[in-house]
Amino acid sequence: MAKKPGTNPKGEFAFFNVVYEDDSQRSNRRVPAELLGGLDGDEPARGFIMEQDREIAEKSGKPTLEIKRLERVGAKKK
Repeated sequence: MAKKPGTNPKGEFAFFNVVYEDDSQRSNRRVPAELLGGLDGDEPARGFIMEQDREIAEKSGKPTLEIKRLERVGAKKK
């Protein structure tokens, strides 16, 4: 059953679009907000998403792709 709108706490996750080495893209990958910020900024998101990709690849039997670029959803372009 679907959740009612507004039941998810705001700011719990940050969302990232991930572009891989073969130029494929996965949108809205969730990363816990508590991992981000500080001196490293969004860099911890790369490690978290790479770990998710390893788990997915292990279950699917397909090789992992190298991450080419991460973009935070809603962030202004530099």
